[in-house]
Amino acid sequence: MALWPMRHRMLVIGAAALVTALTVSACGSGGSAGGGGGSTAGGVRLVNAGKLTTCTHLQYEPFQFTRGSQTVGFDVDVIDLVAKKLGVKQEVVDIDFAAIKSGAVLSAGRCDVAAAGLTINDERRRNIDFSVPYFDATQALLARKGRGVTSLGDVKAKNLKLGAQASTTGLEYVKNKGFDPIEFADSSKELLGLETGQADVIVQDLPVALTWLKKPAIRAKYDVVARLDTGEQYGIGMKKGNAALSKAVDQVIEQARADGTYNALYKKWFGVEPSPAAAA
Repeated sequence: MALWPMRHRMLVIGAAALVTALTVSACGSGGSAGGGGGSTAGGVRLVNAGKLTTCTHLQYEPFQFTRGSQTVGFDVDVIDLVAKKLGVKQEVVDIDFAAIKSGAVLSAGRCDVAAAGLTINDERRRNIDFSVPYFDATQALLARKGRGVTSLGDVKAKNLKLGAQASTTGLEYVKNKGFDPIEFADSSKELLGLETGQADVIVQDLPVALTWLKKPAIRAKYDVVARLDTGEQYGIGMKKGNAALSKAVDQVIEQARADGTYNALYKKWFGVEPSPAAAA
């Protein structure tokens, strides 16, 4: 299925303090998504009329990142499919990841959906309604070549410094394995921490690590030394109880898998076709 041209998107830079203020000041308006929005086809109520507002956390290539004046990526393209179904344009808002995973920005009516490589788990389900899974995730260890590291066991045995991105499931995973990792605010700072020696090894989602390795300067010095199959799946987050929007998002994901659009987007951003199980 052919893909349409990328729409222009406005990037709004947010912060945790702003989210807190929004949470305090937001008041219910009787709509399924909060905020004073307008209805679209299918009866979906949006926080901003004529827009599907997406909260995300940059930079997280290839899922969401800036390219020139635009925000692009796999997650962005998936939500563009939802916006097209609703007959609106997508607007992307950059927000601290902790406020996204807690559901605060959704409850405050700051955005309609959260698309930020967001792993579905029971803790988050208490505050967020998730779509059907749209991506099977795997964690990875990235280290300087020649370190002799092939597992988390090697990291512990060699007493190496382990780094992880704050508020992520990768961080939780290694903590549950008995590590006390250095925490970095975002993926870019995490990679910089590896390059500057703040960490000897870092844990990150495999597609993000593989995207870093496409850059010759990174590939010359570093490598994925282990893959950690954590059984994670990503979902699109929405305010709890927003049944109309949840139904629309699920329909889009399922239709994209059925008609080949999902495979096309996957290959566009990851360079390969998804596995049969992931594409089903």
